[in-house]
Amino acid sequence: MVVLDYGSGNLRSAVRALERAGAAVELTSDRVTAEEADGLVVPGVGAFAACMTGLRAVDGPRAIGRRLAGGRAVLGICVGMQVLFERGVEHGVETEGCDEWPGAIERLQAPVVPHMGWNTVDVPDGSVLFAGVEGERFYFVHSYAARTWRLRTDGRTRAPLVTWSEHRGDRFVAAVENGPLCATQFHPEKSGDAGAVLLRNWVASL
Repeated sequence: MVVLDYGSGNLRSAVRALERAGAAVELTSDRVTAEEADGLVVPGVGAFAACMTGLRAVDGPRAIGRRLAGGRAVLGICVGMQVLFERGVEHGVETEGCDEWPGAIERLQAPVVPHMGWNTVDVPDGSVLFAGVEGERFYFVHSYAARTWRLRTDGRTRAPLVTWSEHRGDRFVAAVENGPLCATQFHPEKSGDAGAVLLRNWVASL
């Protein structure tokens, strides 16, 4: 398994958490290695635009796209989830994302931002990621999120499973399970036992 190194922080904690989940993990910026691994994890902290700049520098969008075209698993974490959407809007500036999902990443419309701390999530039936931890809390630290979800199934493929959370009255996407593409807005590697179970569930699904 590969954790993609594209200059975003928090890489070592993601590697350690995945190793504890039973995976053999390589931290690399090499696109070919990232494309060929059993699983690819795309972490991310900080600004959407900065993460996209770093991701493009290592040809990350291409690696993600090629993996998904072949049905190979990708897991995005925090801003690594956000960059999978069509675009991000920060301080009035739009930045093009990887466009795997339609829609924009926007600033949370809550009286207190950033959202920092532990939150429960609203998990849909049939979730693989959250099996056994549906009622647990997970650790969030973010000011931006996908506040709407408009991707629909065409009737021939299974609809994505979307998990929601809420911060001070503002509802946002907390996780998505969409075939080989999964992502969490929270940090499973910082979410204690519940996050460890989620990562084990993902690793076991590969």
